[in-house]
Amino acid sequence: MAKSAKAKKSVITENSLKFLKQYINNASPVGFESSGQKLWLEYLRPYVDSHFTDPYGTAVGVINPDNNFKVVIEAHADEISWFVNYVSAEGLIYLKRNGGVDPQIAPAQRVFIHGKKGPVKAVFGWPAIHTRMGAPDQKEPQPKTDNLWLDCGARNRKEVEQLGIHIGAVVTYQDGFDELANDYYVGRAFDNRIGGYMIAEVARLLKENKKKLPYGLYIVNAVQEEIGLRGAEMIARRIKPDIAIITDVTHDTTTPMINKNIEI
Repeated sequence: MAKSAKAKKSVITENSLKFLKQYINNASPVGFESSGQKLWLEYLRPYVDSHFTDPYGTAVGVINPDNNFKVVIEAHADEISWFVNYVSAEGLIYLKRNGGVDPQIAPAQRVFIHGKKGPVKAVFGWPAIHTRMGAPDQKEPQPKTDNLWLDCGARNRKEVEQLGIHIGAVVTYQDGFDELANDYYVGRAFDNRIGGYMIAEVARLLKENKKKLPYGLYIVNAVQEEIGLRGAEMIARRIKPDIAIITDVTHDTTTPMINKNIEI
């Protein structure tokens, strides 16, 4: 699902923008965050004193690890996605949700199915408008998890299996990082990869500006937020911070169809 964010280029370097693009373009679905965490830690490592990952996969960089007063700045690394649930005899692939993916925006979206042989391209099928309009008194069908399917070009179930696609394979959208006018960025998984980028930039700017902190700073990129804050709960019990600042995305209340009385 595409999101947008506006950035101030004054603090963004060529290297940090390169990292942001790689980080957004890399798939890091719920439960499969390891490749994204490796990218994140590789970027963060020069700016922290130490780093570690916990058994769940949450990645942490630490500045002043010997200080007893602990401050956490946190984001989450995972993105919403789908799971392959069933393959029909005709080679069509049916799904279950992995996190809060929205079936309404799925039709015609291009995806990667992350199978045993690597990513496989596919597209969400949906009937053309003139074929799904029934009798005048019938409601037009709406996209739901139960009536959506993927077409990867396979003509039967055997060909799907030959591509390395298996039940339980995770599916992510293809949409990657791009730029709009006036320094707006768009891309899949800004929720909350943009938060992970922000907290990594805090570490970079502290290092480059030679700032000394009177406390221990724990830069936490947590996993499995989209299915219940699981990584954050586990790492909080381990670090036991005195203060925690959480970064995440929120809704743009200046757009149409948003009730500002509720969302602002």
